[in-house]
Amino acid sequence: MATASSPDTAPTEQDLNNQRKRKTLLLGLLVLVLVLGAGVWAWHELYGRWSENTDDAYVNGNVVEITPLVTGTVTSIGADDGDLVHAGQVLIQFDPSDTEVGLQSAEAKLARAVRQVRGLYSNVDGQKAQVAARKAELQKAQENYNRRKTLAAGGAISQEELSHARDDLASAQSALSNAQQQLNTTTALVDDTVVSSHPEVQAAAADLRQAYLDNARTTLVAPVTGYVAKRTVQLGQRLQPGTATMAVIPLDQLWIDANFKETQLRNMRIGQPVDIVADLYGSDVKYSGTIDSLGAGTGSAFALLPAQNATGNWIKIVQRVPVRIHINPEQLAEHPLRIGLSTQVDVDLHDQSGPVLAQQPPQKASFATQVYDRQLVEADTLIARLIHDNSAASGKTAQR
Repeated sequence: MATASSPDTAPTEQDLNNQRKRKTLLLGLLVLVLVLGAGVWAWHELYGRWSENTDDAYVNGNVVEITPLVTGTVTSIGADDGDLVHAGQVLIQFDPSDTEVGLQSAEAKLARAVRQVRGLYSNVDGQKAQVAARKAELQKAQENYNRRKTLAAGGAISQEELSHARDDLASAQSALSNAQQQLNTTTALVDDTVVSSHPEVQAAAADLRQAYLDNARTTLVAPVTGYVAKRTVQLGQRLQPGTATMAVIPLDQLWIDANFKETQLRNMRIGQPVDIVADLYGSDVKYSGTIDSLGAGTGSAFALLPAQNATGNWIKIVQRVPVRIHINPEQLAEHPLRIGLSTQVDVDLHDQSGPVLAQQPPQKASFATQVYDRQLVEADTLIARLIHDNSAASGKTAQR
């Protein structure tokens, strides 16, 4: 006997609607997941595979340490932390008393050496005159001997008088030989030289040049234009050569050291463009740059205590390689950075024409300064003046 269905078990219209909604929602979610997956795949294929980025990137630059080359006591400090200094500007001064005394002594030694060398040239001239006189005496003795020899053969004079003439001739020959030897010895001291090129003068000039440099180095100047940092020197402090006093940082010579994973380097090449964002300014300020070089080793390889992987509990760790990135100087001047700031870099890998490693050595110095050249020029000018003032005005003793 058939019975009617219970109203509690029969699906209602609302239940059917809810089931249809759930199926539609699940279908929509499935479609969304497929679209997102396709989007991720497309992004990786069209963009992601041609781009590498990291936030393990920091601003780096030159830190020019200011260290003395001579021992001295600090009497003046010309700049403090944060100050802008220009190349050649005085930063620190030592008490110059000791070096000034040494400089004066070296000047006197050079002047004395020049006059002594002039005396050697005069001795040569005197020795030449003596040789000429001895030659005349020898010629006279030879003629006198020849006459007496003829007279003695005819019996006009005695053999004793001839013997005296022979002795005078031998004495004149010996005197000429001795004078010639002295001339050769004196000439050897000045041969093929002038005062300025004589070894004695050059040795004294070298001592003066060193004394001048020691005196000039009591004033420490900025090698480059930049900002002072890490000042530790104090007034009255006695400093030894090599002591760190302060640093000058040229903020127009900065770069980025980005540490990429080794798995990110496959398609990186020198010269590829880079987008840079500094945490200091945020995403509102973007810098452009290019890859300058890829490191010749991983960071751990150059660590103070490199990893020892030949152990039983070795665990593989993905290594990082430093990549140096050049920053656009115009953008850097507009938005200055500091050493050590954090950045995020994004490398565009599309251009594969560049090399992985540098192919040519540098053709010129990467960084250079000329602030110390003036010291040697001034020293040479002083040497030339002293030689001129203590030299004769003409003849071989005149300075070239």
